[in-house]
Amino acid sequence: MQKIIFIVLLLLVSCKDKLEQTKPTIGDVTESVYASGIIKSQNQYTVFSTVSGILKKINVVAGQTIAKDQLLFELENDKAQLNTENARLTYQLSQNNNRYIQDKIVEMEIKVQMSRDKLVVDKSLFDRNNRIKQYNGISEVDFEKVELAYKSSQLNLKTSQKQLSQLIAQLKFDQNKNNILLQIGQKTQNDFQIKSAFSGELFDVLVKEGTLITPQIQLAIIGQKNAFLLELEVDENDMARVKLNQSVVITLDSYKNQVFDAKIDKIYPIMNEQSRTFKIEAHFVNPPKKLYPNLSAEANIVIQTKKNAITIPKVYLLKGDSIQIGKKEKRKVKIGMSDYQKVEILQGLKADEIIYKPK
Repeated sequence: MQKIIFIVLLLLVSCKDKLEQTKPTIGDVTESVYASGIIKSQNQYTVFSTVSGILKKINVVAGQTIAKDQLLFELENDKAQLNTENARLTYQLSQNNNRYIQDKIVEMEIKVQMSRDKLVVDKSLFDRNNRIKQYNGISEVDFEKVELAYKSSQLNLKTSQKQLSQLIAQLKFDQNKNNILLQIGQKTQNDFQIKSAFSGELFDVLVKEGTLITPQIQLAIIGQKNAFLLELEVDENDMARVKLNQSVVITLDSYKNQVFDAKIDKIYPIMNEQSRTFKIEAHFVNPPKKLYPNLSAEANIVIQTKKNAITIPKVYLLKGDSIQIGKKEKRKVKIGMSDYQKVEILQGLKADEIIYKPK
């Protein structure tokens, strides 16, 4: 019995001392950058209201096809209607007042013309009497009267012209002011009717009738139907190696054990300070048959691929870029490219040598 126990213990010790081993493989190695993100519809956006109010009516349902400028939501707008009606009445009243100003303008135009005609006459008298004065044919008092009349006509013309300009400016100002007030009232009233910015599919309605709506509350999500893109986040440490048109390998939780190809077509040139990541967009080369907004995605952005490289599993690489070639012997190696499973060995290891997995 003791002999059997000794043999079992010996076998256990032998198994424990035995290390996993492997040989390098020659094949392709791809260097990539990890990214994660979500699926989004093309031109996907969240609908907000620009004004506050009680949601009176919802005119759409989730899954519905939406046309551009289609009415989605209606808020109670009694106050806005009253403001618009008040602006309309003020505008109509101003129109009547403007007609009065227009009549005054016509009167002033006649006055200006009369002042201009009188100035012509007084100037003629002044020029004639000025010549007579040279021959002492008119007294100094009479000449001063003629000169005073001429100067008075000049002043009257300038005054009447200024009054005419003021009336025209006042008319234009009143027309513009009241017209703007009416447009503001109409625009404010229209803000209580929330419409779609473009055609697409209504993915979700996020509110219920009767609730208080503010500009911070999300109302709905709209995007293009059957047109999706990938919105990914890349760590700031990897961003310098990411470029447009690079290939991307995509995996989705909704499609287990499948990979999909994509291409980077947009890079946002600013970092998110909170997450320390950059946002990029990519489009599927071979999209899945069915997609939905906000599905999670993981991506490997292909930086470069090398063929016929000597590689080993990453788990066989020790700290300090060394490998174990015997139970107690280690060797320094020079590594090259790597992915999430294997690493390229540039120097220090031959293709036919055996290496051991560290404990």
